[in-house]
Amino acid sequence: MDITVYSKPLCVQCDATKRALNKAGVAYDVVDITEDADALARIKSMGYVQAPVVITEQDHWSGFRPDKIKAVVAATGAQRSAAAI
Repeated sequence: MDITVYSKPLCVQCDATKRALNKAGVAYDVVDITEDADALARIKSMGYVQAPVVITEQDHWSGFRPDKIKAVVAATGAQRSAAAI
């Protein structure tokens, strides 16, 4: 499953999202929206105004969403349990 986290520096929710994905053993790509104007425009065009924005093959959301992360972990079959998040 392709997962992209659109993030920015010094963002508590961004860090929490990446930490939860790391803890679950889920692979993802990070795009820094302060350095990539096209990525920032892309997520704004989707209606998002808050980081992080997480985009998967089936879903997308913004902010730290443990419920959504658990669903991604279950869908990817990550080695660690979704209950660990």
